[in-house]
Amino acid sequence: MKRFLSFQNGILLCVLFFAGSAFAGDLKVTSTALKEGGTIANAHVFSGFGCSGENNSPDLQWSGAPKETKFFAVTAYDPDAPTGSGWWHWTVINIPATVTSLPAKAGNDKGPLPAGAVQGRTDFGKPGYGGPCPPKGDKPHRYIFKVFALKDKIDLDGEASGALVGFYINSLKLAEGKLTAKYGR
Repeated sequence: MKRFLSFQNGILLCVLFFAGSAFAGDLKVTSTALKEGGTIANAHVFSGFGCSGENNSPDLQWSGAPKETKFFAVTAYDPDAPTGSGWWHWTVINIPATVTSLPAKAGNDKGPLPAGAVQGRTDFGKPGYGGPCPPKGDKPHRYIFKVFALKDKIDLDGEASGALVGFYINSLKLAEGKLTAKYGR
């Protein structure tokens, strides 16, 4: 750790630099299906609750993980859902550190998840991917796809809620990255 002290306009400024440490936001997350700030295509929209999408999880790729990473986790969350607590659309934990992408449809029933990866229960009530389906007439909702580098495995099964998965992720997080897209109807 390096420290720099300086006076500016009579105020002592202290800046800390941590060489070689990972901070939240260090991961770069990309997708061929999703663009930052773009609109989510019907292929990834929920099928049900009045929506008629294909409900396929999008592909995701990531890079820039700290060398201490042992596992990755992926979440998809809608902070704009009218629930008071948002809406969990997808959680995947225990992705091995050697894996740096998920193909399209990885979150579908019998999707191509890496060995050992576990999908938690969405707010639709079951494990796996559940695409966007905001209420009609709402402004477009934000869907935040995050990837987390973790220092250890999370000991949860497919019945774990998004909130519980989030609690464990935040206790083990080394770095994170995100991609935010929108959808409205």
